[in-house]
Amino acid sequence: MEYYQNIITEKSFKELQKLRRRYKFILIGGWAVYLYTHSLKSKDIDIVIDYDELNKLKRNFSVNKNDRLKKYEISREEIDIDIYLPFYSHPGLPAESIEEYAREVEGFLVPSQECLLILKQKAYTARQGTAKGEKDKIDIISLLQNELNVSEYKKILKKFNLSHYLFELKNILRITKEVDELRLNQFRYSKLKKKYLPQLS
Repeated sequence: MEYYQNIITEKSFKELQKLRRRYKFILIGGWAVYLYTHSLKSKDIDIVIDYDELNKLKRNFSVNKNDRLKKYEISREEIDIDIYLPFYSHPGLPAESIEEYAREVEGFLVPSQECLLILKQKAYTARQGTAKGEKDKIDIISLLQNELNVSEYKKILKKFNLSHYLFELKNILRITKEVDELRLNQFRYSKLKKKYLPQLS
């Protein structure tokens, strides 16, 4: 099933592939989740880059600084590219710390699933109640469905003093009944919930 129109997600993925050929970055956000889960495609692109790469981007794109959200942005028609910088941005964890958890998946550098889950939880908290927030929630459940190392997740939370995310994740699991977009009916979703809730205590 699709969350966004196919024509937009295809355009977004082509843009992402062009970026990969020209710049070095860690891919986060919905497209990183997709590389792990192959569930829902994304519309926007979220990347972590260093300042040298940012300067290269500025030579080819109109890059805007968003001081309020501590990131840089590029708008390409319906697609937004959000850019996070070390020692400036905090997309759930300090941007400079994400590299520690990076690995290659399908030719892209992405955070570990456990690290990515934390970044997605931050996005969900900020956008809860919106269409993008609903997509964040589906991405979170998609990562759980894809086998998560809960011990590693807890270790990262402890390191960055984010243990309250455990409670928030349990709350997401409890309030959700089914997820049509992931073909999780009430029975299948209930099994997923029973698997994870004891581990998150």
